[in-house]
Amino acid sequence: MPGYEPRFYRDWSHDKDLISFAVTVKESDLYVRATRNLSRKVLKVLLKHRASLEDYIRRQPAFLTSLKPLTVGPDAPLIAKAMGAAAEKAGVGPMAAVAGAIAECVGKELLPFSREVIVENGGDIFLKTQKTRSIGIYAGESSPFTAKLAVRVEPKDTPLGICTSAGTVGHSLSLGKCDAAIVLSPSAALADAAATAVGNLIQSADDVPRGIDFAKGVVGIKGVIIIKDDRIGVWGDIRLVETGG
Repeated sequence: MPGYEPRFYRDWSHDKDLISFAVTVKESDLYVRATRNLSRKVLKVLLKHRASLEDYIRRQPAFLTSLKPLTVGPDAPLIAKAMGAAAEKAGVGPMAAVAGAIAECVGKELLPFSREVIVENGGDIFLKTQKTRSIGIYAGESSPFTAKLAVRVEPKDTPLGICTSAGTVGHSLSLGKCDAAIVLSPSAALADAAATAVGNLIQSADDVPRGIDFAKGVVGIKGVIIIKDDRIGVWGDIRLVETGG
């Protein structure tokens, strides 16, 4: 697909207790881990949510292009409402939340079929786990933090969204030059929107404190990690661990 980039970081997953599989529909490139192969279920759920969102965008084309929050009508599907609410809190356009929202919608519908679910959608993650897991950090091949640090996640803190925005990695729209802005929130849609908002603020390493201050004001997020060049800023309920990569 246009703009597609291989998700080579998916090969870093070493846990063998879950089944891994991928499902791709247009821009949605999902890598899912669950207690059993639920690829057919994932495809069905993904198609459902994409269809409802695409139908809403046909009726409200500004939803696709706006870089600012929009009022979402009562006729909107649940995924659009979640995106709109997240965008309002973070001060960005609703599509800034789309990858996290899709990961979350799919993940929640898998929970009745798998006690543990990890859905990753282009670096944006919905996670429900029953054991402690570490989510590796990727901030570009040249970053001194890539494959060296991970976010430790405890079962009691899930379901959890862990979403990343980058101005120097990948093809998603970012107005900043952040190597990685990583946000944790119980809402993956909000984590995605907030990561975009934080990333937009980072033009140089000197902007990292500004990004932290902004994140502190976003209601509903648990914490943030900001990486630019050789500098890293961390705030909130986050446990970083060394991976020895």
